[in-house]
Amino acid sequence: METLITIAAIALLIALGMRLIHRLNAQHDARIAAHHFSDPFPAIRRPPGHSHPTPTEQATRRRLTGTWP
Repeated sequence: METLITIAAIALLIALGMRLIHRLNAQHDARIAAHHFSDPFPAIRRPPGHSHPTPTEQATRRRLTGTWP
C-alpha cells in the first residue's frame, strides 16, 4: 500500500513539474513574440546626412602609431 502511495505521489509531482515547465515555456514564447528584434533601436538611428563612413573615409582618418613595421 505504501508503494502505491509513493508511486502516486511521484507521478503527481512529475505531472505538476511538466505543467510548470509548459507554462514557463508559454510565458517565454509570449515574451519573445512581444519583442521586434528587426526594428532598429531608437537611440542608434543617425540623423540625415550622417550615414556610416565608407572604407575610404575610414582609411583617411587612420593615423599610423607606434614603430612596429
